[in-house]
Amino acid sequence: MLSHPLTLEVSELEANLCYAFVDPTRILILYALNEQPLNVTELTNELGLPQSKTSRHLKVLRDHGLVRTKRHGVSITYELADCRLIEALNLLRAVLHDQLAYKANMVSEMQE
Repeated sequence: MLSHPLTLEVSELEANLCYAFVDPTRILILYALNEQPLNVTELTNELGLPQSKTSRHLKVLRDHGLVRTKRHGVSITYELADCRLIEALNLLRAVLHDQLAYKANMVSEMQE
């Protein structure tokens, strides 16, 4: 079993990683990068966002280690740092789906 200080430190690292998932735009960026590596302009066009907003979100994702960059001349391409991020997001979607189904079932039972 982990000692208390180590447990706290690991939990803080997990929370720091999860912070990057807090904003829906960052989640959309991760899903877009799962399809293929993209530069800021391509992401901006793909998501219909201002370039400044896209860049800010990419910085958060990069700072939290969820995306990495590759330079191609003057262009910087972003890609997922680990494809398991999408697996984690899909798992969260499955949990959300089950929660919504449960709530819908409760509402349906109340109306009967």
